[in-house]
Amino acid sequence: MSERGPATAPSKDSSPTTPFPLSTPPQTAARRTGLLVTFILGGLSALTPLSMDMYLPALPAVTTDLNSPASTIQLTLTACLAGMALGQLVIGPMSDKWGRRRPLLVGMVVYVLATAICAFAPTVELLIAFRLLQGLAGAAAIVIARAVVRDLYDGVEMARFFSTLMLISGVAPIIAPLIGGQVMRFADWRGVFGVLTVVGALLTLLVWRKLGETLPPERRQTGGVGAALRTMRGLLADRVFAGYTLAGGFAFATLFAYISASPFVVQEIYGASPQTFSLLFGVNSLGLITVGQINGKLLVGRVRLDKVLGYGLAVVMAASAALLLMTAGVFGEVGLFAICAGLFVLMSAMGLVLPNTNAQALMRAPHAAGSASALLGTSSFLVGAVASPLVGIAGEDTAVPMAVVQATCALMAVLCFVVLCRPWRTSPPTTATATATAS
Repeated sequence: MSERGPATAPSKDSSPTTPFPLSTPPQTAARRTGLLVTFILGGLSALTPLSMDMYLPALPAVTTDLNSPASTIQLTLTACLAGMALGQLVIGPMSDKWGRRRPLLVGMVVYVLATAICAFAPTVELLIAFRLLQGLAGAAAIVIARAVVRDLYDGVEMARFFSTLMLISGVAPIIAPLIGGQVMRFADWRGVFGVLTVVGALLTLLVWRKLGETLPPERRQTGGVGAALRTMRGLLADRVFAGYTLAGGFAFATLFAYISASPFVVQEIYGASPQTFSLLFGVNSLGLITVGQINGKLLVGRVRLDKVLGYGLAVVMAASAALLLMTAGVFGEVGLFAICAGLFVLMSAMGLVLPNTNAQALMRAPHAAGSASALLGTSSFLVGAVASPLVGIAGEDTAVPMAVVQATCALMAVLCFVVLCRPWRTSPPTTATATATAS
C-alpha cells in the first residue's frame, strides 16, 4: 500500500519551527520523518514505560516508607494506567477536531506538573491521586503519537514505522529500571519522580520547538461530543477493528502483569537486588526490541501481517502457560533463571504482537485516527489496570497469581484474534466502515 506524506494545505496552528514544511512532497516528508519526527514520536511513545518502569525498583521502598501493603502500592501503578486509559478517550477525539499539536502540548505541561507533585506526596492516598493525574495528562503523548503515525503512513509502511518506533520507545523499558535502580543508590523513591519531571520537561520543550501539525483543518472532524461518540460507536461496530483492539489490549495486559509483579517476584521471592532486577528487566526489554526490529525489517511486506500476529500470539500463549506450570510447582522447585527465561520469551514475542495489532486496527480507521488510537490505548490500559492489582492478590510470597493473570489474558487475546478478526477471512475496510468512522 502507498505511503502518505503530510497534507499540502497549511495548518493555522503549525509552528514556525515545523521540522518539515506542510508543502513538502510526500517522499521528502517521509525521509525527514525518518530522521527527526521519528525520534520525537518515539520519545512520546516511551513516556508510558518511563513513567512505569523507572518507578518499579522503588516499589518495595515505597511500601516500607509509606507503611502500606504491596497490593495498595500497586494501585499507584493502576492509577497511572487507568488515567492514561481514560485520558486517551478524551484527548484522541480532541486531536481529531483541533489538530494534534495543541492538545499534546497542554497534556505534556500538566504531566510535568503532576509528576513534580508526586515527588512530594506524603501519603499513599495522595500519591495514588497524583499518579492518576499524571496518567490522564500523559495520555496525550501516547494517543497523539499513534495518530500522527496514521496521518503520515498507511498499510505496510505504517506497520514498519511502528516497529521503528519500538526501537526507540523500547529502549525506555531497558534504561528506565536501570536509571531507577541507580537513583535509589543516591536518593529515595522520590528522586525517581524528580528525574521523570526533568525528562518530561525536556520532551515538552522538544515537542514545542520541533513537532509540527500533521492534521490540516480540512481533514479534521466537525461536531461536538455527540459526533465523537458516534465515531467511536462506528469503530466499535466494526467487528475486525474491535478484534484487533481487544487482542492488543489483552496482550498488553499480559505484559503489564509482568511489569506490575516482577519487582516483587524477582526481589522479594528470589532475593535479587534492585540493580539485578533492573538488569534482568533490561534484558527482557532488549528481546522485545530485537523481535520488533525483525518484524519491521524482515517480516513486514514479506509475510502477511495476520500470519505474523498469529505466530506472536501463539508464542505468548505458550510462554504464559509454561510460566503457570513452573510457578505452580508442576516441574518441582524452579529457580530465578527458569522464570526469567519464560518471561524473556513472553516479552520478546510482544515485538510481533503490539506493532501489528496497532497497524491492523488503524488501517481500518483512515478518517478518525485520533478516536481509533484512543480506543486502542484505552482498551490496553484499562485491561492492564484491572490486571495490575490481581497479581498481588495472594501476597508477596508467590508468583502464581502473576502467571494465572498472564495465561488468562493471553488466552483472551488469542480468542479475540481468532473469533473476531477471523484472519483467514479478513478483508479491507468497506465503504460503510469508512463512512461510519468519518461521521
